[in-house]
Amino acid sequence: MSFNAIILEKDEINGFSHSLKTITKQQLLQQQGDTLVQIHYSSINYKDALALTNKSPVVRQWPMVPGIDGVGTVIESSSDRYQAGDTVILNGWGCGETHWGCLAQYAYLKSDWLIPLPQNITPYQSMIIGTAGYTAALCVKRIVDFGIKPQSGTVLVTGASGGVGSVAVALLSKLGYQVTASTGKLTDKEYLHKLGASNIIDSKQLKQAGKPLQKEQWSAVVDVVGSHTLANVCAQTQYGGIVACCGLAQGMDFPATVAPFILRGVTLAGIDSVMASYDNRIAAWNLLAQYLDDKILAHIGNTIRLDECVDTAHNMIAGKTKGRFVVDVNK
Repeated sequence: MSFNAIILEKDEINGFSHSLKTITKQQLLQQQGDTLVQIHYSSINYKDALALTNKSPVVRQWPMVPGIDGVGTVIESSSDRYQAGDTVILNGWGCGETHWGCLAQYAYLKSDWLIPLPQNITPYQSMIIGTAGYTAALCVKRIVDFGIKPQSGTVLVTGASGGVGSVAVALLSKLGYQVTASTGKLTDKEYLHKLGASNIIDSKQLKQAGKPLQKEQWSAVVDVVGSHTLANVCAQTQYGGIVACCGLAQGMDFPATVAPFILRGVTLAGIDSVMASYDNRIAAWNLLAQYLDDKILAHIGNTIRLDECVDTAHNMIAGKTKGRFVVDVNK
């Protein structure tokens, strides 16, 4: 058996390269795993874009098949958890970093990393959601579990035109929250309003250094940007509010003070989707299955081929994309 996959390579002589290659089953099974999955769809997340463009040291073993997301059919498994014919989802777990991922027609994975495809979500829709949407659900769940209610006030979503932001806006709106979307692409206003945003602001006003404490505006925040943006939204969060932090699009730094936390009781909650527990994954996906309808998913999703992944990644890093990109690995 042989199949197509994107291969990332790097060495001292040739440097970094990417190519679409034919891989054999024997090569694939050299990876550590217990479940062979025929991949139907993958997706491009920000981390995938960083790997595909070599803009950040995401890949830690070479050569590497990128792709932190995948949905497909189990072909064979030595685990009792899944049987041939089951449809499963992968999100994270070091795939595309230290283990061959899902920008390929087959993947050899560990059963502990997989969850069953939820009811009411098709395989294609699951990759419109992908890690970005699943991370958004973890953020929203954290806000809800913290006790923030729709009547508590407006919720801010930064990076709202991106994958995480798009799903966060849609989920929060469906749950009854008033959502303000922050974006650097004001041409996306119609797109964001259709997702449920009631107000849209220019992200430029959050990206510069600001005062340690600012006017209280948000009952909660989903932030994917980091750096000065994260510092500013913490300074603008209402007394007793929460900021769910899950990204670093602007930067990994956090140039802030302790003022919002000790004077307003603001909580900064870090959201990790890569190693989240099985129960948290199931809860997040159930939230998505319950509240994201077909129209919203169709509005967010775009479909590309394997040979379009690198160009899409460059556009994503440059901030020229919106929504989610599903990869049909069989085209």
